[in-house]
Amino acid sequence: MQFRILTAVVVFLGSYLPLSVILLAQNFDFEALHRGFCWPAHAGCTIPLRNSGFALTAVTVCAACFLVTLFVLASVKPKHEIVLVEAKYIPTDLMNYTLPYVVSFMSIDYQDMSKFIGLVIFLAWMFWITFKSGQVLLNPLLIVFGWRLYELKYHFASDKQERISRALSKGSIDAGETHQHTNVSDILMIKPVTPEG
Repeated sequence: MQFRILTAVVVFLGSYLPLSVILLAQNFDFEALHRGFCWPAHAGCTIPLRNSGFALTAVTVCAACFLVTLFVLASVKPKHEIVLVEAKYIPTDLMNYTLPYVVSFMSIDYQDMSKFIGLVIFLAWMFWITFKSGQVLLNPLLIVFGWRLYELKYHFASDKQERISRALSKGSIDAGETHQHTNVSDILMIKPVTPEG
């Protein structure tokens, strides 16, 4: 199953939730704290963010996309049974998204429109590269929710020909185990064999 472009965009945006939170923090107006607390309904009361529209929208969109990603991963129903010959855990590949986080500390905020547009163009290129390479599903935030990336050597239960692929699994897997899988954008999604399977 290959991701369609809209699904891939949702997965990609969800993976940058931490970046949107970093940019939100960089747009916080600390001087507003000295003015004291006020209820937003009062006249002259503002949200203590410079350019709050962009900042809050980015965090909201990224958070919603990440929740959709988690829901989609949880609802995937693998049907093909495989036997693991070898399972090598590769934690570093999920951390390839760190470059944009470094970029966020180069004085980029939502007020400097030229730098913000530059960041958007940079992220668009990152998306296109990961989409075309079939790596858009590799999301470092998934680690927090128990997903692990593996390089697998496996064969189908009915066919002894060995194959090699990358796989995402919810939790640990080991050689010799039997699991169910489905192929999502060149990455295997591995889940334990269910009693019905």
